[in-house]
Amino acid sequence: MNIYDELKWRGMIHDQIDGVEKLLGEKSVTLYNGFDPTADSLHVGHMVPLIALARFQRYGHHVLALAGGGTCMIGDPSGRSAERNLLSREEVLHNVDCIKKQLAHFLDFDVKANPAKIVNNMDWLGQLSMLDFLRDTGKYFTINYMLSKDSVKNRMDRESGLSFTEFSYMLLQSFDFLHLHKEMGCELQCGGSDQWGNITAGSDLIRKVTGDSVYGLTYPLIKKSDGTKFGKTAGGAVWLDPKRTSPYKFYQFWLNTDDNDVIHYLKFFTFFDEETINGLEAETREHPEARAAQKALALEMTRMMHGETAVANAQQASQALFGGDIIGLTAEDIHDIFSEVPSFDMPADQFGGDGINVVDVLTGTGFLKSKGEARRGIQEGGIYVNNNRVTDAAMNVSISNFIDGKYLVLRRGKKNYFLVKAI
Repeated sequence: MNIYDELKWRGMIHDQIDGVEKLLGEKSVTLYNGFDPTADSLHVGHMVPLIALARFQRYGHHVLALAGGGTCMIGDPSGRSAERNLLSREEVLHNVDCIKKQLAHFLDFDVKANPAKIVNNMDWLGQLSMLDFLRDTGKYFTINYMLSKDSVKNRMDRESGLSFTEFSYMLLQSFDFLHLHKEMGCELQCGGSDQWGNITAGSDLIRKVTGDSVYGLTYPLIKKSDGTKFGKTAGGAVWLDPKRTSPYKFYQFWLNTDDNDVIHYLKFFTFFDEETINGLEAETREHPEARAAQKALALEMTRMMHGETAVANAQQASQALFGGDIIGLTAEDIHDIFSEVPSFDMPADQFGGDGINVVDVLTGTGFLKSKGEARRGIQEGGIYVNNNRVTDAAMNVSISNFIDGKYLVLRRGKKNYFLVKAI
């Protein structure tokens, strides 16, 4: 099996320039995929092309991850209903530095045979003069040709229209392909299906300038089976940066995958082989309640992005909602886990010294209605503090009981949770 066959059985080939299959079946090639640093982190939607680059590298190809420091200054209209807010040069440089670290998380830069490389198109686009660019590159593009591209047509049909700035993006991305072809022998550009117009424009430019044939391949954009956008949650995008999306939330995102989507995600995002995925598909079909495929997906993705320690912490945090051990979790973990349960703020100094009687905490926060109800709950063994059963109504709660001095988790029965925040 070669990389083309691998991508094909995974359902990852959307569009291709004729000749890609033959090219990839005959030799190792140099290819690239661009990532515009519009934020200081990539998100889970970027993981399809990122992991695809890693797949190419494992099959012996030479991969280039392009950080679009230059094109990001312009803004790509592809797949957008309105123009992006343009970033300053300083913001772009900061974002490039952040994203380079995330790209390095997936690609091997030390292997001797075919080390991955990161390039920044600001290095060459930033050196161009407008007159030279228009004379040497713009002359190969007709307005009719550019207007025929979906990324342009879709925006032209909207009331907001398309600025000349974004209209020129296609030329810049085409120049990237030409530059990488000339300087690094790049023969293949990959990207999401919304990049098809830009990719084919680049291949046309190379053919006109050099006479060489180069190729393009796109991956399908992922959509959930219910029609909602992949990679979005109630809290917004799911980011790769743990400061933006905690490892626990990252783990939960994958764990909550619908049965109708999970096998597709396993094919797109993991390196599991066909036999393993087929086994998980059969198990999901026969025992959907076990959620074996979702668990395997969540474990693998969290391990890949955040490491083994994050996996262990995410699993422990996931069990906290079912009475699992809370000791060792951080305040951030507690905030994420119990973000949707009722809560009450109390001054931290009230819990100084010997603290407050647990019955007063249960009622003073509004969690339970009366001291009688609290005492009966304790007597019946149904009251918990930090998932530890309270056996004595005379027990006191002090600031030392709060996770990182910030949060106290109260529970009645199996699932009735309440969070106390020390302020």
